Amino acid sequence: MSRARELLRGITDMVFPPVCLGCGGLVEGGRLKHVCVQCVPLIHMVSSPSCATCGSPFFGEVEGERLCPHCDGLRPVYDEGRTATLFKGPARSLIHELKYHKGHHVLADLEEIVRASPHVTEFIRDTVLVPVPLHPRKERERGYNQTVLLAEVLARAAGGATRVERLLKRVVDTPSQTTFDRRARRENLKNAFALGRGATINPASPYTLVDDVFTTGSTLNSCAGVLRRAGALRLNVVTFGHG
Repeated sequence: MSRARELLRGITDMVFPPVCLGCGGLVEGGRLKHVCVQCVPLIHMVSSPSCATCGSPFFGEVEGERLCPHCDGLRPVYDEGRTATLFKGPARSLIHELKYHKGHHVLADLEEIVRASPHVTEFIRDTVLVPVPLHPRKERERGYNQTVLLAEVLARAAGGATRVERLLKRVVDTPSQTTFDRRARRENLKNAFALGRGATINPASPYTLVDDVFTTGSTLNSCAGVLRRAGALRLNVVTFGHG
C-alpha cells in the first residue's frame, strides 16, 4: 500500500509539480519536496553552541557561561533542551502546513531536515519520546495531534531504540497561548496536563518531551513537571523549531 501511495504521489508530482512553501515557486529537484533549492538555505539549522535549556543558538564566539534571553526566568524542571531549526522562513511554513492545513505531505520533508541534524538525532536516540498532548476536543477537531506525528518523524530519523509513547493527557481545555506573555502562559497551563490512564514511568528510562516549537517553554515545562512527579529522573525536551 505504501509503495502504491509513493507511486501515485510521484505521478501527481509529475503532472502537478509541488509549490514551494517558502516562495510559492515550483519545486523542481532537490532533497525536499515542498521547499525549492533556492529556499532550502533559508532553513537555519541549529548546532552547538546553543542554550542548554531551550536550544536557541549562540552566535559569535562563546566563552564561559552565557545567559539566554529566550528562557531567562523559566526555571526548567527538565535537564536539557535542543531544537533542530529556527522557527522562521520555510521551517515555519512547513510546521504551519502540518499544523493548520492537514499537511501530512510535509512529514517527509520534516524527517529529511531532522536527519540532517545530528545535534538533535544523537540527543534523542534510544530515548522514549513523549509528545505534548492536545486537549481531546482540539484533537477531534483537527483530526490528529501534529506533535505525535512529529515525534514519529523524530523516532524514525534517530533510529536505534528510540520510540514514541503517549504518556500525557491534557485535562484542561486552555485558550490559545499565542497572545500571552510568559507569566500568563504559566498561569494558563497550571494543572493543564496529567499522566494518561494506565501510563507508567520507569525511573531507569530516559525520556524526551517533544513539541513543534519552543516559544517560552511554558508548555514543555508544565508537561515536564508531570513526568518528574511521576518518577522520571532523566528528562530532556526537543522541538523542531525555536522562536
